[in-house]
Amino acid sequence: MTDFFKGHGLGNDYIALEMEGLGLELTPLAVRLICDRHTGVGSDGILARVPSDAADFGLRIFNPDGSEAEKSGNGLRIFAAYLLEGGYAALNTPFTVQTPGGIVRMEILAQSPDGVLSVEAEMGTATFRSADVGLGGPDRETDNEPLELDSGDVVHVNTVSIGNPHCVIFQDELDVESLRRRAPQISTHPQFARGVNVQFAVPVEPDGIDAWVWERGAGETRASGSSACAIAAAAVRRGMVSERQVEVRMPGGTLHVHVRDDWSLVLRGPVESVYRGTFSDGMRRRLEMLG
Repeated sequence: MTDFFKGHGLGNDYIALEMEGLGLELTPLAVRLICDRHTGVGSDGILARVPSDAADFGLRIFNPDGSEAEKSGNGLRIFAAYLLEGGYAALNTPFTVQTPGGIVRMEILAQSPDGVLSVEAEMGTATFRSADVGLGGPDRETDNEPLELDSGDVVHVNTVSIGNPHCVIFQDELDVESLRRRAPQISTHPQFARGVNVQFAVPVEPDGIDAWVWERGAGETRASGSSACAIAAAAVRRGMVSERQVEVRMPGGTLHVHVRDDWSLVLRGPVESVYRGTFSDGMRRRLEMLG
């Protein structure tokens, strides 16, 4: 019996599985074991298909630390690959997925001869209210607002919610060592009640942005679909790009985001199936002990 599917979007990899057929409880400890790259399958998270009364499919998204995420652009595209391979979805046939961060309309646009899929997802509407990302103080729209870190550094933040919380920081250049030092301080800053996903971004063209991402519950990430959407929305809002069709280039590759006039967001990018697998009897016993 196949227990799980593994796929990746620009190097951001997820395991997808059927929650009801798994026969195991996905406790935080079980999720950590499965996602561990040394003693488990290894992944940036788990996508668990669950029933839905409001959409074609339901989805719970687990971070590798065992916490749950409201929405994931790469995760949703990998979930689409899982659905296609399992015969639940078809090319050029729209379907909907219910996530904790809202219902997403999706479509698998194309499949290359080597199996790479192009998947589009309507990721919801961007809001810039501080309350929507759990930022302390009076509810307001943030616009390059200063935030002091424990280290004494000050960063200028732009909060964006698309059903999950983001903090976009525009820079003149991407100094990765500096970003690695500051990103965890921002992600767990006490001003953010629920934690926050962090993006450092450098607009380089009228329709192009270079970016680096630190995800809440996962850490440094090669690519992130929801982060790409937040970056594009913040850049359009601040006039840092002149086009609403934006390329967001991350270490893992490029995602395309259309920021519509009403601030709704459409994400498009590649995804690849990697393999299907089963847990060994020993692994199942260890997971059951963590249930």
